[in-house]
Amino acid sequence: MKKNFILALLVILVAVASCSFTNKSFENDDKDKFLLELITYVLERGHYEPKDINDSFSSNVFDDFIDVVDPTKRYFLQSDIREFEKYRFMIDDEIRNTDITFYNAVYQRLMVRMQEAKEIYEEVLSQPFDYTVDEAIEIDYDKQEFAANKEELKERWRKQLKYNTLNVFENKIENIISDSGEEANVDSKPVLYFNEIPNSVDKVAIEEEAREITKNTLDEFFDFVDDLERKDWFVQYLNTIVEEFDPHTFYFAPEEKEKFDIGMSGKFEGIGARLQKKPEGAKIVEIISGGPVWRDQSLEVGDQILKVGQEGEEPIDIVGMRLDDAVKLIKGPKGTVVDLTVRRVDGTIDVVSITRGVVELEESYAKSATIDANGKKYGLIDLPKFYVDFEDYSERNAASDVAKELERLKEAGAEGIILDLRDNGGGSLKTVVEMAGLFIKDGPIVQVRSSGQRKEVHEDKDERVQWDGPLVILVNELSASASEILAAAMQDYKRAVIIGSKQTFGKGTVQNVIPLDNIVRGNEHGDLGAIKLTTQKFYRINGGSTQLEGVKSDIVVPDRYSYIDLGERDQQNPLGWDKITPADYQVWDGYIDLEAAVKNSKERMAKNEQIKLIEENAKWLKEQQEETLISLNYDDYVKKELEAKKRSEKFKSLQDYDSQLSFGSLKYETELFTQDSVLREKRDRWHKDLARDIYVEEAVNVLKDLHSNNIKREENKLASVKG
Repeated sequence: MKKNFILALLVILVAVASCSFTNKSFENDDKDKFLLELITYVLERGHYEPKDINDSFSSNVFDDFIDVVDPTKRYFLQSDIREFEKYRFMIDDEIRNTDITFYNAVYQRLMVRMQEAKEIYEEVLSQPFDYTVDEAIEIDYDKQEFAANKEELKERWRKQLKYNTLNVFENKIENIISDSGEEANVDSKPVLYFNEIPNSVDKVAIEEEAREITKNTLDEFFDFVDDLERKDWFVQYLNTIVEEFDPHTFYFAPEEKEKFDIGMSGKFEGIGARLQKKPEGAKIVEIISGGPVWRDQSLEVGDQILKVGQEGEEPIDIVGMRLDDAVKLIKGPKGTVVDLTVRRVDGTIDVVSITRGVVELEESYAKSATIDANGKKYGLIDLPKFYVDFEDYSERNAASDVAKELERLKEAGAEGIILDLRDNGGGSLKTVVEMAGLFIKDGPIVQVRSSGQRKEVHEDKDERVQWDGPLVILVNELSASASEILAAAMQDYKRAVIIGSKQTFGKGTVQNVIPLDNIVRGNEHGDLGAIKLTTQKFYRINGGSTQLEGVKSDIVVPDRYSYIDLGERDQQNPLGWDKITPADYQVWDGYIDLEAAVKNSKERMAKNEQIKLIEENAKWLKEQQEETLISLNYDDYVKKELEAKKRSEKFKSLQDYDSQLSFGSLKYETELFTQDSVLREKRDRWHKDLARDIYVEEAVNVLKDLHSNNIKREENKLASVKG
């Protein structure tokens, strides 16, 4: 946390402690109103660019909250919206007066409409659909108004359910025909029109089965909704208000704060199993490698947990319990014992005692692979996020892990490194500054400014260089925040070649997570959760902001996201772009001719047929996304499917691509494979994906150019010295 932000936060804390939020002042108010006032107070005084809470703000909250709770317009009627309209310009006044009348009105009506929706879908799905009728459904719900009455609402549900069921029905017909070995027709179509389906196929039974599948899916959804409590919906309302300030300011309810911490650290204390709620209990759907369950081999995927007991205490029945509540009972501090009553896959009932431990989510952490390319060896490090343990920075974090992987790859003889930041949404600012320092001698990495404050320059002060060889960084449209800081710094230093999308995500803001319990004294409402608050903006060392603009790749390579709106500029309420004065830095003098390598790569990419095919596929995906009027006539639907399949056939070769590169695991990891077959399987699958990855192949080509240019520079340097 930065010095000037701490000062600003202290001002808030002092003000809060001295003038608000004591037991007495809220002894007659409920927790919802308490949270509303507390969060609003923090937003107005701590946000980087606070908004005026006025009629315009109120109107935006009104529209956005209705959209949050009913995005497909299948619950509320126009009469409901007209009734709510009286609150459109009153929400700002309600916020100031800690009034939640608007929320209560919407929530209470939503509960009624959802109960009615259950009756509607059950009634609709009790009757067969006629797929020979010419009708269509619009799936861009923004183009629709709310239903005028219940009859219109039921019709809207009927079309939606028919659309869902049509997809299931068509797939089942196609699979039956395919399994029978019959030719679809003389043209060998992969699917049949309705009147071409053989009489041997029981269309009536299949249609009924398809409706049952649709019903089961909806039953599960409404079972999940029924588990939501009023406080869960109120969190949605709070976040509608909070997100009006910017897309990355967010309120975490206590359970969500815990999940956020787990996501950032990549670990938690528990038994190491992922669960899914089922009517019979909590079903184990995945066992996490290295966790207590994995080590004990006491449970397997498919087992159902029925009861949970704490170290010999009377077990609690969790059948029908909210999954979050069941998970709370199962998780616990390492070293403690939990007794699980389990129905095994074979139907037998058993009690299993498991000692909880620290579970590390392996997929959260950096991993590396060696690359063999025509006798040359390179290394690739995949970094999914800039993870850190907020409670203890000395614990495992992204910077220290990447440093270890660099050392291991150096020992394995790597002549160049690829750092893969694709899909990396960011994380800890401290870790990215430390990580950037692994590749340069010393100097500024990123500039940060708080509202109304002078800029701060975050520097690498360690003169050691962990890796001084050729470096390529891979990015895409989903590389954000800390990923953009690292890519931008390496680009400004001319330390690395950036390969990927035209520009990265464009998130140039810094958030601090503030536990609300730390702000309030004498709190009688229990755990209040936390707020992730945008407190600063960061800037490149050249002075430019990555906000909205992102980082522009040195070598632009299209991917499937190229024409889809994904960036910060496509979010609601983003902060604007600006720039500040540059920091004082020296370009990397590692004798690497970046310009020549970039020029060679662009020439290769311009001639590459695979790249052209990727771009064509990206444009087609955009076309598919924009097609929102879907026919519910079986023959029209099938015709469209045929056209799509014929078009997609052209793009199948993208998955069959072979770079002819060979990927392998480092020695320390291969030794783990003897104990962990799941890890071996994951790595084998990853290596196969890398071998099909043309972006990785081009990164290797760039590393080759950088390495050969470096050798030539050294040879010329030696020749001039001898001369």
